[in-house]
Amino acid sequence: MSSVKVVVFRCGNEDYAIPVEHVVSIEKLEQVNPIPHLPNYFLGLMKIRGELVPIVDFEQILYGRSASSDDQVRVIVLQTEEMFIGLLVLEAKEILDIANEDLKQIGLVNYSKTQYFSSVANLENRVITIIDPSILVRTVDGIKEIQTYLESVEVE
Repeated sequence: MSSVKVVVFRCGNEDYAIPVEHVVSIEKLEQVNPIPHLPNYFLGLMKIRGELVPIVDFEQILYGRSASSDDQVRVIVLQTEEMFIGLLVLEAKEILDIANEDLKQIGLVNYSKTQYFSSVANLENRVITIIDPSILVRTVDGIKEIQTYLESVEVE
């Protein structure tokens, strides 16, 4: 029986997950340097192990409110083909193995604002929405600009 290993986190009152192969680390929210004129879900850049990582407030993207004031917040540092990105979430909860037969493809993948929802884990006592970080990076407005900015900063 095959399964997928995911890091489960909370935003709003819902559980979401990202496959562990994309997760570099889970960090506490430290000093974030804001960048003006970017969408409100970009908190700015945070230095993590010597690297500048853009921090995206996932609570803001999903629900229109910031998670940054909560004590439990964590930054899940993700690596995609395009870049490293930090996802600010309310709480990083656990690492879980989800059997492939418990994963259901969802019609919301076709909805332009949630293309990054790849599937839903329908478990006995809860539902967990699985996120594809590569699609998230490609579809959220402003990430391309952040990527260009980071490349220009690294060159200098």
